[in-house]
Amino acid sequence: MLAKVRLIRGGEARAIERALREIEREIDAGRFRFNVADEDIHLAIERRLIAKIGEAGRKLHTARSRNDQVALDLRLYLRDALREVIAAVGELRSALIGLARRHVETIMPGYTHLQRAQPVSLAHHLLAYVEMLTRDRERFAQALARTDVMPLGAGALAATTLPIDRAMVARELGFARISANSIDAVSDRDFAVDFLSAAALAAIHLSRMSEEIILWSSNEFSFVSLPDEFSTGSSMMPQKKNPDLAELIRGKTGRVIGDLVAMLTILKGLPLAYNSDLQEDKERVFDALDTIQPALRLMAKLWPALRFDRAAMRAAAGGFALATDVAEYLVEHGVAFREAHEIVGRLVRETAAAGATLEDLKPGDLRRYSPVFQADSAELLSPEKSLARRSIAGGPAPATVRRRLGELKR
Repeated sequence: MLAKVRLIRGGEARAIERALREIEREIDAGRFRFNVADEDIHLAIERRLIAKIGEAGRKLHTARSRNDQVALDLRLYLRDALREVIAAVGELRSALIGLARRHVETIMPGYTHLQRAQPVSLAHHLLAYVEMLTRDRERFAQALARTDVMPLGAGALAATTLPIDRAMVARELGFARISANSIDAVSDRDFAVDFLSAAALAAIHLSRMSEEIILWSSNEFSFVSLPDEFSTGSSMMPQKKNPDLAELIRGKTGRVIGDLVAMLTILKGLPLAYNSDLQEDKERVFDALDTIQPALRLMAKLWPALRFDRAAMRAAAGGFALATDVAEYLVEHGVAFREAHEIVGRLVRETAAAGATLEDLKPGDLRRYSPVFQADSAELLSPEKSLARRSIAGGPAPATVRRRLGELKR
């Protein structure tokens, strides 16, 4: 660009580019000698460039500041990294969709307050996480769009009097657009906060998945068994199989949340434009990336490796989890919901006291609580029938779940 606008000669531009590529190879190979006298990486490279090609190297910094350069570098780095994160979210999302396809008919209890609530399918449960990951992907894509802005040319804060061509540089570097305000260009780290915010929420979603895998693999649930490669034994108790990977992912969520809070705290007191506090941005971004990327990829491998106990899940979905179905039967036959709620509440209390469950009841048993119950009321008392009846949009009925899987496939 400098050569095109005739601020340097074409031969000088070619010499600078050739020497910079040589310096890059020296750094990659560990041969580059850093000098403590150099203020930073920028001046270290410029010193080596001048040593290689002489006077032409002194022209490298024309119309450029370290302020707009470092803003550019972080955007270039994060732009590439965000594409990798989006791909990793897609891998996990695809793994869950594939698992859901195999478990449309696998019945399990849904929970509220960690208490068994109503029957759902494992597929429907997994697709709830797919929805979360879809939003995560959208947030990372939005962060990428806001990162894809070229700040070079803003200089230290007030641009330059030299006739540079910013649009050409943006095209060379593949940026979608250039920054519109030179002060904002060097002081903005909102794009880093956008990434950290999206990463923190994605990490929370991974933590919730981890928590459920930990619960489901416990003896209290026994819904799933962990493969050996994703668990560890106890150093003292030979019978133990610990869900270490899930626990570590759950624990590392705190790191990513901390990175977000740290970045927000750094920014909150900064006057415009550039301040050296902003050097802290890279540690936060690098740490969050180093945490979230492997967590996403490992979770994409863990879910398909789990072995689900369908019988245990089905057994846990019966019993009193069908109480709402019974109440809604009464509502369908003209009983006000609050009255139906009270009728079924009494039915549940007395049935439990007798050591039975709703699935043990016959239509005659139900009619003792309300004459509204007919012969067809016994059909309610099955998790399979309960699930099939929940066919509204967004519901867990197998037919509805299959339609959603078809939409996701498209």
